[in-house]
Amino acid sequence: MSKAPTKAPTKAFASQADLTEKKITFEQLSEHCWAYTAEGDPNSGVIIGDRFIMVSDATATPDMAKDLIKKIRTVSDLPIKYVLLTHYHAVRVLGAYAYAAEGATEIIASEGTLGLIKERGAQDMKSEMERFPRLFRGADSVSGLTWPTMVVGGGDPTKSEVPGKLSINLGGVVVQIWHPGPGHTRGDTIAWVEEEKVLFSGDLVEYEAGVYTGDAQLEEWPATLEALRDLKAEFIVPGRGEAMKGNANVNKALDYTKLWVETLYKAGKEAVAAKMDLKAAMAHTRKSMDPVFGHVFIYEHCLPFDVTRAYDEASGIKNPRIWTAERDMEMWKALQS
Repeated sequence: MSKAPTKAPTKAFASQADLTEKKITFEQLSEHCWAYTAEGDPNSGVIIGDRFIMVSDATATPDMAKDLIKKIRTVSDLPIKYVLLTHYHAVRVLGAYAYAAEGATEIIASEGTLGLIKERGAQDMKSEMERFPRLFRGADSVSGLTWPTMVVGGGDPTKSEVPGKLSINLGGVVVQIWHPGPGHTRGDTIAWVEEEKVLFSGDLVEYEAGVYTGDAQLEEWPATLEALRDLKAEFIVPGRGEAMKGNANVNKALDYTKLWVETLYKAGKEAVAAKMDLKAAMAHTRKSMDPVFGHVFIYEHCLPFDVTRAYDEASGIKNPRIWTAERDMEMWKALQS
């Protein structure tokens, strides 16, 4: 009597099975700049002036933001007046209101990020929380979407008179905030401390971690990375991965991200040209991506979303389709079957 075929185990959706806590590092990079990094989990940056503090990327929940605030309080008791949202993703922004009790009065984002919050912030919050529950510890402390109080121009296809760059003096250190071009989203914003050559890039740059591109502008992203390279930064706090020190290592992170984006998009264009379906496009993309990136943190989490976006953009869908919790699961089941 023949045995029934054994079913392959179902792969856990996205990063639902990732329950391992990461080691947090809080390190000083220059006189005023600090990196808060977590072994491939989302990073934040901290800039401490003589009068005020700015945080770049607020963390995913107010409960998690309190961990960063505790680190800040080991080195300064100044008010945290500014919180920068480098883009709209929930894992970066929902912790923002924890800083209000620490003196925060301004939440900064680009026009593009504000538009994306309005257009898809609620759907993104639900889908991200279901993809990676560990990164939303204390999710019940989230009171709702995070809205900016200061807006910098850029990232919105409509014309605007909003200034394209903000210069904020924290006392003894000036932070430039601007939109260098589309990439990880259409509204990415960076913080640049020119005097100390420190760049806080958000998810425009990653290093030795998955590069999530589900909401990306893949065609334009490499040029945006080159605009960042022109800054000749000596330090970078990427969205994920260790803080990089020295211009050669900054360029290493830029090169890593650029290679991911270009390899992915090339495979997507080839798949569309060959009239592959999405599942075949995934198999085709793995041939070029797995050997180079298959070992890095959240690679398997990112790849289905990345391949879907690359396929869409190569098919002419310039504005990324909105991810919902339902769409997430439909895509995952189709590609993992």
